[in-house]
Amino acid sequence: MMDLSDGERHIRRVTNFQDLVTTPFKGEVNAICWARTLAGDFSEIVSKIALTGNITEVDPAELRALQLSEQGELAREVLLNDLQALKDHGASPVLNVIDHYDQDDTFPFFPTDVYSFHVDRSPIPTDTFLCTYYGDASDILPNAQGQQKILIPAIRAELEKLYHGPAEGFDSFLSEHFFDLHYQASPDARPISLGVGNLWRLAVDHPESQVPPCLHRAPREKSGQKRLLLIC
Repeated sequence: MMDLSDGERHIRRVTNFQDLVTTPFKGEVNAICWARTLAGDFSEIVSKIALTGNITEVDPAELRALQLSEQGELAREVLLNDLQALKDHGASPVLNVIDHYDQDDTFPFFPTDVYSFHVDRSPIPTDTFLCTYYGDASDILPNAQGQQKILIPAIRAELEKLYHGPAEGFDSFLSEHFFDLHYQASPDARPISLGVGNLWRLAVDHPESQVPPCLHRAPREKSGQKRLLLIC
């Protein structure tokens, strides 16, 4: 187990699934990476999934029923093993083929979709796991390189214009609309790609957390490829 470069002190690397799920977040560390080079042709699986919209959930039974080449079978085995390992850990993983995510245009000056840097929140202790097997990978951002958008004066002023209730209810308004989960990267920010094949565990904002939640975002689909993503 080893730390990454000084610029990525919030990340810790591990070499197996057990360490991924048991290594505690502490200090600056709020992202843990099991870096992997995976065997198999994941693009074949993507090409054979019948899409039902911009996001298509892939059921394990559907995955097992696919007629695949030898390389496709290797990829399928990886996917099924990852799904089972996370289920055995008590998580509820979902495998998706993603063409694109819906973009939030409710408040044009403050989109709250997953393309924006954000944190995950839960009322109970939990973690976010994710792995991109094919397509563009997600990004994370060191907490020191992001600022909560609701604390930026110009943005907060615009939010106050939207709110028409008593002053003591403003914070609840921000939370109910998920504004408080989103962050703006600093001008010199250096987002870190999660890469393809790596299985990540990210810290979530919950009552018992000992570290700041991990800032992350979905990628813009610049490559034109559909994404094959496991998340829970």
